[in-house]
Amino acid sequence: MYRLLLIIGVFCMVWGDAAASANVRFHNEATDTIRINEILIETAAKNFKEPGERNAYIAKKFIDTPYVGGTLEGSPELVTVNLDELDCTTFVDVVLAMSYTLGEGRTSWRDFVYNLERMRYRGGELNGYASRLHYICDWVVDNIHRGNIEDATRLFPRPNYIVRSIDFMSSNRDKYPALADSTEFERIKNVEIGYRSHRFPYIKTSDLANKDTKAAFRDGDVVALVTSAKNLDVTHMGIIVKIDGEPYLLHASSSNGKVEITQRPLAEFMKRNRSLMGVRVLRLKE
Repeated sequence: MYRLLLIIGVFCMVWGDAAASANVRFHNEATDTIRINEILIETAAKNFKEPGERNAYIAKKFIDTPYVGGTLEGSPELVTVNLDELDCTTFVDVVLAMSYTLGEGRTSWRDFVYNLERMRYRGGELNGYASRLHYICDWVVDNIHRGNIEDATRLFPRPNYIVRSIDFMSSNRDKYPALADSTEFERIKNVEIGYRSHRFPYIKTSDLANKDTKAAFRDGDVVALVTSAKNLDVTHMGIIVKIDGEPYLLHASSSNGKVEITQRPLAEFMKRNRSLMGVRVLRLKE
């Protein structure tokens, strides 16, 4: 059955026009579309019952993929698909878009691209650079509103709350070439207005080693690592995989240059990174 589904998927890909949408930019159209179909069909055959199980299985497919930042940048803004080069956010949104597609009972790259746009852009629709959900707080609020994810942080034994005014991008305009355009700069500033004194939950690093906190994590949970920076919320993301009951972080590591599982459990990894205060935990819905 798996071989039959794979043949059907590839047949549909070949006869479809991969460039049908002018909004899509592939890194390698032929290999990307084939690989997306293969991962979707293979994962569907596993019949996972929970979205988190799918997340973890799909995420492991990308281990050793090179870390490359800035792959979404380019003019005009397009829905970029690049499975050969990932950073922490593109790794997470590729995995979630694949998992969500499977939750709909679909196994086509076309459906994946549709869901990737739905998760990556405000309101689920690409409308220029500023429509991309650059800030994780914005990504969380927008995707919760549309029923794609839930903030599971509040379900943990010891949630804490922090208030931040988010304006890192406009305060560092020179770091973002697209913000040289005055219209996009004003649009980003308008987004940031919505995140003045923004309150959100997180789990302190000091609580991550507690037995009940570790037990509350699930395979496939998305974790967003909260920074101590005053005008930003999150600087890194990854996906939880549990090994002998211990949560580890599967992520695209800039320091090691690839997607990998951390050598140390999440609690130890966070403790060694003093610029990080704790984590938010997000779960895919369907």
